[in-house]
Amino acid sequence: MFAVGDLIIYGTTGVCRVEEIAQRDLSEKGEKKLFYILQPVYQNCTISTPVDSGKVFMRPIISKQEAESLVAQIPQVQSLQLDGLSTRELTDLYEQAIQAHDCTRLVALVRAIHEKRESMLQQKRKFGALDERFFRRAEELLHGELAAALEMKKEEIPGYIAERIRATEN
Repeated sequence: MFAVGDLIIYGTTGVCRVEEIAQRDLSEKGEKKLFYILQPVYQNCTISTPVDSGKVFMRPIISKQEAESLVAQIPQVQSLQLDGLSTRELTDLYEQAIQAHDCTRLVALVRAIHEKRESMLQQKRKFGALDERFFRRAEELLHGELAAALEMKKEEIPGYIAERIRATEN
């Protein structure tokens, strides 16, 4: 069970802070259930979800050390293979990577779509809306969790990653 103040990953919403753990009456019979009251860090809303809900994925965010290690490993992360996939297959692959709730898989997805975008630009071809949508979603989730773990602003993460990669290449 999470504690008030914990930062967690909640489904595809991303990083949320546990604001409160409240008991709620669910029926006229007086049945009570514990709920997390969550505040998404990068959205302006409140989420209420049962503590024992198995419907939506929840886990603690990665630690600062895990985030630093992940950033250091980015150059070695293999991008996902996208060549020759139909739109349906691409959608399934992208969705699986997002639903894995794993930062390394998100890095692989972002890298793959970025490489695809670069290739399309070189060929003077249009980059697809499907690719763009999943690229933004994966980047949002990845940068949000890294920012929370590293105690940085989300907007600082791309520069931080680039700086760390440059430092390891020298």
